[in-house]
Amino acid sequence: MRYLSSAWLDAAAAALADSLALQDAIGDVALTLEQTVTDVPEVPDPPDLPDGAGGSGGTVRWHVLLDHGDARLVAGPAEHADLRFTTTYRVARAIALGELAAPTAFIAGHLRVGGDLTLLTRHQRLLASLDDVLVDVRKATTFAPVP
Repeated sequence: MRYLSSAWLDAAAAALADSLALQDAIGDVALTLEQTVTDVPEVPDPPDLPDGAGGSGGTVRWHVLLDHGDARLVAGPAEHADLRFTTTYRVARAIALGELAAPTAFIAGHLRVGGDLTLLTRHQRLLASLDDVLVDVRKATTFAPVP
């Protein structure tokens, strides 16, 4: 499935919702993370996204709600995001492929982070566990070439 396509968003949402380990890890957490990826190339099955979520090409936006044991990925912007991550497709692709670490992208100015930055350190393990939950999704993901 192509990165940022509707199939990819659905698979990521299912992986987060189905992870018992993640549900245990977020038992006492209420956190909303919003991700925006710009300069997205055309995808073969464009996501059917709500207003503000973007579409095939351009910008794609989604958010992850972690709420006391419940984890949901929702297409579109969050009503209120505790942390917001914004980057280009080129950088998001490199991070997803493991070619670039997110902290390195942040330090280099290629990943913008907004919101309450203290939450990054407070929930460092949790954020890493989100990456672990998505490992099978990543294995099944294909990526559009970067121009």
